[in-house]
Amino acid sequence: MAKKRPQTKAKQPQLTDGEIPVVGAREPCPCGSGRRYKACHGRAAAHAVTELVHRPFEGLPGEADWVALRELVPAATVELHLKEPLPEGVPSVTLATVLPMAWPALRRDDGSVMIGLQNDTASGDISRDLADTLRRALTAEPGTPVQGRRAPADGPRLQDLLDPEGAFEPVVHAGFEFWVPDAQNATTEVTASLERANAAAIPTVKLSGVDAAYWCETPDKNHLRWVMPHPEEQLLDALARLHAAGRSSLGEGTRLVGSFRAHGLTVPVWDLPTGVTAEDIEKPAAEFAERLADALASDAPLTADERRARGGLTNRQVTLS
Repeated sequence: MAKKRPQTKAKQPQLTDGEIPVVGAREPCPCGSGRRYKACHGRAAAHAVTELVHRPFEGLPGEADWVALRELVPAATVELHLKEPLPEGVPSVTLATVLPMAWPALRRDDGSVMIGLQNDTASGDISRDLADTLRRALTAEPGTPVQGRRAPADGPRLQDLLDPEGAFEPVVHAGFEFWVPDAQNATTEVTASLERANAAAIPTVKLSGVDAAYWCETPDKNHLRWVMPHPEEQLLDALARLHAAGRSSLGEGTRLVGSFRAHGLTVPVWDLPTGVTAEDIEKPAAEFAERLADALASDAPLTADERRARGGLTNRQVTLS
């Protein structure tokens, strides 16, 4: 019998992990291994998609305000400062809480870029998803929105693109008119989206005397929601000390009612009487910040009353993300 001739396979081009494109889970892996993508390099991609980054905005200027704009503030904008010079034809980059039709980003007719913060993201790392959207928006055609997608697992994060020394100064708006610099020429879809957004927006004001504190008005009562950068356990202990001592309020008729947990930071919440405005709460908030600083500095064990106060605050904590 004739001997079988050994079969040879054509050599596959060697690709580095960073060059391997994302394909369907059941398709052959582009690396040339012969295995399906999901059983080869798709494993790392899937892990990157599902792995949750606890504090996606950590290391960015204004981390607490990033959290507030992502979860609490209806309408706000911030000018972003990049490490590298802006491409020719891009005069500015602006972060917005929400864009028309929930677009992830928009390259305006004048070339400027707007990025939406409150959109759903495809992975567990909001920072990486936003950075991918930003990079694509910088090269998009003027006058076009940028659609969402799954960011490459090895792509940059906002911390890689934004200037760590750049100011982060949110401007809170009463509505979403910043969407349309020329409202008379806006499309029917954008106009309808603007009307719906304005109708749903809760009046919100950023306090000027303390960081990342936002007053808001609702039909029944007003609130102060204050994003704080302190470690959660230390902050809860400090709040418990003040609460047990009757020093956690912001004045007559106000009450510390609990807190949110969002993107790795804690957000204490106060109920305020309907007549208490943002201006009214500026001085009490500044005074509370001083009391809180003293409580944070204490390392004494909690008393029985303070432990009970802490338990009550913990039971009234709601996780937003």
